[in-house]
Amino acid sequence: MKKELREGFTTGASAAAAAVAAALAALDRRAGAGEVEIPFPDGRRRALPVAHAERTGPASGRASVVKDAGDDPDVTHGAEIVAEVVLRPWDGDGDRVAILGGPGVGRVTKPGLAVPPGEPAINPVPRRMIRRALEEVLPGDAGAAVTVSIPGGERLAGRTLNRRLGIVGGLSILGTTGIVKPISAEAWCATIRVAMDVALAAGLDGVVLATGRTSERAARHRLGWPEEAYVGMGDYLGYAVAEAARRPFRRVVLAAQWAKMMKCAMGWEQTHVRHGALAAGAALEFLRGLAPGAGTALPRRANTAREVFHALEGRPEGPEIFAAVTAAAARRLRPRFRPDQAFGCLLVSYAGGVAAAEGC
Repeated sequence: MKKELREGFTTGASAAAAAVAAALAALDRRAGAGEVEIPFPDGRRRALPVAHAERTGPASGRASVVKDAGDDPDVTHGAEIVAEVVLRPWDGDGDRVAILGGPGVGRVTKPGLAVPPGEPAINPVPRRMIRRALEEVLPGDAGAAVTVSIPGGERLAGRTLNRRLGIVGGLSILGTTGIVKPISAEAWCATIRVAMDVALAAGLDGVVLATGRTSERAARHRLGWPEEAYVGMGDYLGYAVAEAARRPFRRVVLAAQWAKMMKCAMGWEQTHVRHGALAAGAALEFLRGLAPGAGTALPRRANTAREVFHALEGRPEGPEIFAAVTAAAARRLRPRFRPDQAFGCLLVSYAGGVAAAEGC
């Protein structure tokens, strides 16, 4: 029986829980570890474990929550989300809760994100979660300033796309639901949308949809477009194509390696292996139909699609077959774009070079 994957909590939910624990410590109503219950955007209430909480002054407190992403391979899993709360009088006017970014929380430097340049990278939903959770525990005449920080956040941010998106100095406080779904399609799709919004805000008229780092590097070397033009779409081909098609880009390029370009040419919407591995036999049959004259160049059998690619690399007919696959992928996807959008494909070799190009 397949194991059910465990859900976790977003950095936004973790920050809201840490803020509540810090406020309660400032009010001298709690200290140490334990749990706090906070409201979520779906109307439900959930309890999060607090690693530490302490009163740091007559009107201040500090608390931390260790981010638990469940079974999702999230770079922030295990990170300590810290909130420092300073209480202040509030007479009913102005913002009751001020939210600040501390060390390890990035700062936005480019337009096109959910938060304007100059602000800490704490997205709107997490801000609302923090405010709502604090308003439940603050006395009626009290407001608060909350500083969210992530020890080691700047180092962890090096493993994310933050710098390219215009977030420097640390991680983002994210989440639209407060809940992390394992292997989250929502997170991937949100990253794709944000990357395209940043490209538009940077004034670019074209984007490259890259399936991975190697494909992106090859496209950057060939095209030389600004870094904001490169959208890491992973395996979400159908979604990325639809998002690019509905935006005012004039040029779109797909950069992918062999197995994923083959899937595109064969009409696959989702290229991750968990949605089905590309069987070498099916790949060979497709290639024989696509380039009948090159049949003798193809191996009689192979264990993987990658083995087929390497076999063709050493044959004079290889470039012709690579070009045919790339052109087939472009033909398959071209109708998904508007007539005024130019579309092309780059087939990237496993060594990181461009093996074939169509329309770019």
